Amino acid sequence: MSSSHETDPYVQVAVVQAGSVLFDTPRTLDKLAGLAAQAKQAGAQVVLFPEAFVGGYPKGKLFGLSLGQRTPEGREEFREYFEGAVAIPSPEFEFLATVARENGIHLVTGIIERAGATLYCTVLFFGPGGELLGKHRKLMPTALERVLWGCGDGSTLTVVETLHGRLGAVICWENYMPLLRMAMYAKGVELYCAPTVDDRPTWIPTMRHIAIEGRCFVLSACQFLPPDEKESSPGIRGGSCIVSPFGELLAGPVYDAETILTARLDRRERIRGTFDLDVVGHYARPDVFRLQVDETPKASVAPFPPDQL
Repeated sequence: MSSSHETDPYVQVAVVQAGSVLFDTPRTLDKLAGLAAQAKQAGAQVVLFPEAFVGGYPKGKLFGLSLGQRTPEGREEFREYFEGAVAIPSPEFEFLATVARENGIHLVTGIIERAGATLYCTVLFFGPGGELLGKHRKLMPTALERVLWGCGDGSTLTVVETLHGRLGAVICWENYMPLLRMAMYAKGVELYCAPTVDDRPTWIPTMRHIAIEGRCFVLSACQFLPPDEKESSPGIRGGSCIVSPFGELLAGPVYDAETILTARLDRRERIRGTFDLDVVGHYARPDVFRLQVDETPKASVAPFPPDQL
């Protein structure tokens, strides 16, 4: 890992608070491209978009579900949602790579990923050359999300090395999983991205706690969607923020508006913070507590090696 003495210790980040065009991925991609260009014009080197931005978070939709029953109408609604998801690779995926490359940014965005016949809530990390640096699949969808999305496994607990620091993502209520946070801290995450659709006031103290606990910068991007009475959508009101390793709000939260939050971060603040708190180092007690993390992929079908047949 490059030290702050070898690279510029400052990084300009942007958090985009905006909503998808539900059930219309082409229009959503065009919107993402325009917002990414605006963030670049503001000087951003790292740009974060919310959870499920491409593919959409259909808040309030029931998909015809009740316990033990599904409806034909709900199945059709799921089919439409499924077809708007992003496969890797695909033209939609290549479009995202082009946005990162044309703007010369590290692009971090939530998508609904289509893999085979299963959907995942995923975050993609693109480098400024348009290269895919990694992805993270949400480990535990919350409540009704589990009907729509599969669970990720430990193979995508991704933290990527960049010139601007170690970049990782934990999605929405995954941030309430203490052991997952600990795994990310152990990977040395510096720019801790928390894309979400949680627009409640309780989200902000969570982000501030994580920043202090992990001595990392926390970037949280929440969707903003006004209520739609015609579609019976309750809307998502935002609440995005940027937090320092000392828990200070550097930008936001902002509610009830589409916006782009920016901040100039001094990466050396993280080291200043670990002077008195490093939960995976000098402030840990491995003689009392230890965490084991399984990062092997978990395939549902795993053929035996030839020598074991």
